[in-house]
Amino acid sequence: MKWTKTDIKKYIDAKKYVDTILVPLIPFHLSNDNDLEKSTFQGEVLSVFSNEIEKELTGRVLLTPKYHYLKSARKEDEVGRINTWIEDIHKQPVTHLFFITFDSGWKKSEQALNGNLIWLPGIHSGDLHSKEMRAIIRDQVEQVVDLIRSYWNDCK
Repeated sequence: MKWTKTDIKKYIDAKKYVDTILVPLIPFHLSNDNDLEKSTFQGEVLSVFSNEIEKELTGRVLLTPKYHYLKSARKEDEVGRINTWIEDIHKQPVTHLFFITFDSGWKKSEQALNGNLIWLPGIHSGDLHSKEMRAIIRDQVEQVVDLIRSYWNDCK
């Protein structure tokens, strides 16, 4: 289920079956023109990627709004803000919480996050609608779906 009016109505009715939250972490900045195209492209790819994971795991996953943060911000400060989100999320019957990002900077702060971090090597450029890009995304989606299912299986 996605963060849309229609899906949230479904979530409210079925939340006892939705035990997994997926939070995309997307950096934002306007300060470096040389890096803007790469950053926006990665944001687009992560959006597609997150939606595909949600589609594969429909019925058990809620995809939250994207968490945007300033790329130059200290991760320690962002961890506090993110964990505040998580405190609110845990007022619902949630067992698994995954953050998904292309930003390797989160790996150093992973232990402080109140959830599991899925870091993917970034795709820096390309045509989002090309056959090759779709194949790359499809392959990574399958791997992440398997990972999330392994967490579910560990809880049985």
